[in-house]
Amino acid sequence: MRQGTEDELLDFAKESLAVAAVAIQRTAAQLDSCFLGALDLLDGCKGKVIATGVGKSGIAAKKMAATLTSTGCPAVFLHPSEAMHGDLGIVEEDDVMIAYSNGGESEELLAILPAILSRGVPILAIVGNLDSTLARKSTVTLDATIERESCPHNLAPTTSVVVAMALGDALAMTLQKRRGFSTEDYAKNHPGGRLGRRLTLKVSDLMTSGKDALPAVSPTSGMMQVLEEISLKHVGATCVIDDEGRLLGIIAESDFRQALRLHGENAFSVTALEMMNATPAVVLAPDELAFAAMQRMEGRPRPLSVAPVVDSEGLYVGMAHIHFFVRAGL
Repeated sequence: MRQGTEDELLDFAKESLAVAAVAIQRTAAQLDSCFLGALDLLDGCKGKVIATGVGKSGIAAKKMAATLTSTGCPAVFLHPSEAMHGDLGIVEEDDVMIAYSNGGESEELLAILPAILSRGVPILAIVGNLDSTLARKSTVTLDATIERESCPHNLAPTTSVVVAMALGDALAMTLQKRRGFSTEDYAKNHPGGRLGRRLTLKVSDLMTSGKDALPAVSPTSGMMQVLEEISLKHVGATCVIDDEGRLLGIIAESDFRQALRLHGENAFSVTALEMMNATPAVVLAPDELAFAAMQRMEGRPRPLSVAPVVDSEGLYVGMAHIHFFVRAGL
């Protein structure tokens, strides 16, 4: 039978979030040298990190293994029950184990400790009971104690799992910071999805390039040549270049219309040099990250739809359109 009004249920949901937030703040406030010891343990690991736990703690351990692996610290999840039936073979003496447990007395977890310790593998416990067997047998212990679960009966593992995962995240991110794990390093492990594209795609991957596709006119080109180049190359603009291929300016469709307004019936005697914008608002580099380039184009008071691409020698090598970035999923 349903209980509570809508307002009462919303109040309970807010309280549940508040309980978790307060528990995390309390955990943060009590961080001490043990955290630094845990950091040293992971940073000095010459093998891999093995995360383990049972039930909801096991889920936290799986998440920790995934987070560490994606940020430059190879890690795997080992289920205690499977470990007792052959999977202990994955554990080597250069490894470090992270053991998650709220009560610190999980039978399946305690059962594998002798085998882990006999191999000389140090154990980092993230545990909610500092007087537990797991805490006593661990090399380093991080305190994940909570005052209560957000469960209305104080039974379902909720706040305790949130705190354990938050501690693991803090450890992984601090390790990443200590090791100087860069954006470029991160991109190597995340080539897929929008995040991967934002970290890996460069302007050169998306721009229009090549003599046949690249819109370009000479300074002496007339209005008809400019119009033809803009129309044929389908970018919405053309660049003006000198005999060596260096960028002199850009003529967008708006510049073309402006020339028609200013010169009227004499517009067709105007040269590209006279109608071009000699100081493009944005000039891109081919090795610039495409996402950063898109932000520069969109971040102006009047967003740009097109921008020239110039290499380190000042040569015009490409044209970028905002649609290229959008189509790439940035």
